[in-house]
Amino acid sequence: MDASTGLMGGFAPGELVAPKGAELQDMHAFLRQAGVRYLLAQFVDLHGVAKSKAVPVQHLEDLITDGAGFAGAGAWGLGMLPHEAEYMVVCELDTLMVTPWAPGYARMMGVGTVKGEAHPIDTRNVLKKQVARLAERGWTLNTGLEPEFILLRREADGKLAPFDATDRLAKPAYDYRGLMRGRDFLERMTESLQAVGIDVYQIDHEDANGQYEINFKYADALTSADQILFFKMAASEIAHEFGAICSFMPKPRSNSTGSGMHIHCSIADAAGRNLFHDDSDSNGLGLSKLAYHFLGGVMAHAKALTALLAPTVNSYKRLVVGRTASGATWAPAFIAYGDNNRTAMARIPYGRIEIRTGDSSMNPYLATAALIAAGLDGIDRELDPGAPKNVNFYGLSSEQIRQMGVELLPQTLAEALTALEADHLFADALGQGVIDEFVKLKRDEWTDYHRHVSDWEIERYLSFF
Repeated sequence: MDASTGLMGGFAPGELVAPKGAELQDMHAFLRQAGVRYLLAQFVDLHGVAKSKAVPVQHLEDLITDGAGFAGAGAWGLGMLPHEAEYMVVCELDTLMVTPWAPGYARMMGVGTVKGEAHPIDTRNVLKKQVARLAERGWTLNTGLEPEFILLRREADGKLAPFDATDRLAKPAYDYRGLMRGRDFLERMTESLQAVGIDVYQIDHEDANGQYEINFKYADALTSADQILFFKMAASEIAHEFGAICSFMPKPRSNSTGSGMHIHCSIADAAGRNLFHDDSDSNGLGLSKLAYHFLGGVMAHAKALTALLAPTVNSYKRLVVGRTASGATWAPAFIAYGDNNRTAMARIPYGRIEIRTGDSSMNPYLATAALIAAGLDGIDRELDPGAPKNVNFYGLSSEQIRQMGVELLPQTLAEALTALEADHLFADALGQGVIDEFVKLKRDEWTDYHRHVSDWEIERYLSFF
C-alpha cells in the first residue's frame, strides 16, 4: 500500500476491477495478483444500504454457485419472516471490484434468491426485470448519476460543521480554496474510483459549505447503480480515515442548500447509438420523438415517482417551494422540463434527459427501475410532455405557475406515498410486493418522524404559551 495515497501500489487505473468475461480460473489468478484475501458478498436493503458478508477468497466458487446465506428478516424491506428459508445472494463475477481503501478485500454484487428463485423484493432483481424489458426491444438505458455530498466534522460540543473550518463563504460554489483544501480526500476518492475503472471526469465544490460533487462517466443502468453503491462505500470509509463524516443526507442543515443526485439518461440501440438524440428537434433540444415520449411518461407519473427518487422525510426539506432558510434554492419541484432550466424537474442537456428530482437517499436500483417503468409507459402510450418551459419558476407567483398548467411535486413524504399508492403503474411493473413493502416502511418512518419532539419544537413552544 502506498502510504502517500492510501492506494494499493503497482496497479494502473482500471486494473483493480475484474476482467469482463473472465473464467473462474482467471479470476483466482487476478485475485492473487491483487492480494485479495476476502470477498464482500453484497446486496442492498430496501433503503439501498449495502449489506455484506466477508468470505475467504478460497470460497469464490461457492459465492457464484450456491451464494452467501443471510437471514432475510434481518434486513430492511425484504418482506421476510424469521421462520422462512435462507436468503441467498448469488454473486456475479463481472461485478467484482477490489476496494483500494481496504487492502486485501474485494466486493461482489449478487442477486437475491430464495429456494433457488429470484426474490421479487430484492431491488437489484427488480431493476434487472426492467432492464430485460428494454432488452426485448433491443435497447439499453444508459444513466449517469451525479451524487452530491457534504464533508463534515463533529465539534467538541457535538455539533456538525464543515470538515474544512475555513470553508465559510456565503456563496461557495466552485470556490478554489474550498476545492483545494478538500483535495486530500477528493484525490483519495478519485484514485480509488479510477483504480476500478470508474472514469472520473469532473470534481467541484458545490453550493453549500463542505459540499462536493464527483462526476464519473455514464454506464448501463445496472452498472451505474452498482458503481454508485461502490462510490458511497468508498466515500464513507475514506472520510472516516480522515476523521470526517461524508453525508449523503439530502438536507443536513436547514440554512444551506441540499444535496441531490441527478440522473442523466438516454436509450441506446444495439449498436450503441443514442436514440434520444435528434438534431432536427423543432424545440432545439436535440431530442427524438422517443425521448419526448419517455419524458412524457416520467412527467405523467412524476408525483408517484418522487416517492422512490426522494424517499425520506428529509428529502422534502430539499424539495421545498417558497421561503427557504438557506436564502437560495435549486430545488427542482415543478413538473416541467426545459432547456437549461434547473428550476424544473427535468433539464435537457441536448440529446439526453436529466431528471433532477432525486437525492442520494434513494435506492439506486429501485429508483432506476421505476424510471424505466415510467419511461416505457410514456413510449408505449406515446405520451406528450407538452412544450418546454424555459422560465425561472422561482420568479413567478403561484398563480402564474398554475396558469401555465404546471403542477408541483409532492411537498412531503406522506403526499408522495399517497401518490405512489394511487398510481398502479409501479405496482404492476415493479411488483406489488416491493411497492407494498416500500410504502409500509416509509409510512412507519413518517409516523416516527411526527412522534419525535425536535429541538425546534422545544425552543419554539417550551415557554411560548
